[in-house]
Amino acid sequence: MRLVQVTVPAGKRDTVLGTLDEEGIDYVLTDETSGREYVGVVYFPLPTAAVEPVLERLREAGIDDRAYTVIIDAETVVSRKFEQLKEEYEENDENDDRIAREELQARAEDLAPSLPTYVVMTVVSAVIATAGLLLDSPATVVGSMVIAPLIGPAMTAAVGSVVDEDELFVRGVRMQVLGMSIAVVAAAVFAFAVNALNFVPASLDPGSLGQVRERLNPDFLSLVVALGSGVAGAVSLTTGVSSALVGVMIAVALVPPAATVGIGIAYGSVSMAVSSGVLAVVNGLSINLAALSVLWYYGYRPARFFREDEARTATVRRVAVLVVAVALLSTFLGGVTYDTLATADVESNVEGEVEALFAADGAYPEMAAFETTVAFEPRDPVFLLHDASSVTVTVGVPPDADTAGVTDAIRERVTAVAGPDVEVQVRFVPYRTA
Repeated sequence: MRLVQVTVPAGKRDTVLGTLDEEGIDYVLTDETSGREYVGVVYFPLPTAAVEPVLERLREAGIDDRAYTVIIDAETVVSRKFEQLKEEYEENDENDDRIAREELQARAEDLAPSLPTYVVMTVVSAVIATAGLLLDSPATVVGSMVIAPLIGPAMTAAVGSVVDEDELFVRGVRMQVLGMSIAVVAAAVFAFAVNALNFVPASLDPGSLGQVRERLNPDFLSLVVALGSGVAGAVSLTTGVSSALVGVMIAVALVPPAATVGIGIAYGSVSMAVSSGVLAVVNGLSINLAALSVLWYYGYRPARFFREDEARTATVRRVAVLVVAVALLSTFLGGVTYDTLATADVESNVEGEVEALFAADGAYPEMAAFETTVAFEPRDPVFLLHDASSVTVTVGVPPDADTAGVTDAIRERVTAVAGPDVEVQVRFVPYRTA
């Protein structure tokens, strides 16, 4: 529910009140005595979904941009007319939680913090995320996302586009670019400092850390996370509910990849910086694409009808650019997804061939395959595709068992599915069954 306050211009009093009467709205009118061009201020409660259409009717009745309009939350409204109005809009509007365009724009502006606050919070978030990645601590990485102020710029850019407010759109885009750049620089400086000061082991390989590896080989599921975050951000914005939790989800898609880029720069790893950088860019573009599409689908348009065509053209153009950019960069994600499936298939085939040798109907049923490990090496400089490099098989051998020919049999089966250049190691472990 909302309480709306609107100033009534001179000469428009009867028209405005007549419009409210036609809509079946309870209102209170007070005189305006400041000596300006207004004769009164009218107060009236509205269901959330009714705010935008009623304000449109009032603009048609003569309320222009020079008049001020205030929209505030109303906890409780006791009125028979209000209940009837609420039922009417609930029946006619499937999305009765949708806030008015004016509220949407105000919320978007509020979500984008001042520049000093934005910079400080982004730096702190990136530093904490970097520490969490180097510590391989999921809890620390999640904590960095909670304080990341990244939802505001993305939503600001989307709202500015659909309501044709170029200043708002440009501000959102600039803050997103600035935020990601600051996050990468802060992460790189922090990672370089802790390495130089020996706060982490000198022999530490960041690529071996689980939290870092998750950002080195992103697949299409990463794209789903980003698109879902953008949709959730736009929906939370349009319904007027808290965006705090959604902001954490958006930070999930942006902060850790940006921190990983900084770690790659600090450790001189081109592959780490490139792969995680592509993930960060794809996620950022996907969030904007999803938010922009949802807001336009929900029917948000500029205040002036003649600006609607301009907004539509600009929005369609921006959506097209985002789709093309995401599609091109997603070839990287597609390559990683293909590589993940291919390596998993090789591992499965190798394990199947080895187990067949030691099955009950195999060549060596008296022995057992304890463990089969397949190692891969990158085929390209950015670790996009991998080939099997070595296979290590640990075989359990009971007392007095003959191991002659076992190694050759394993090598023959493994190279048949993993390639002739794969190095095969066989380890025999004696065992007894009690």
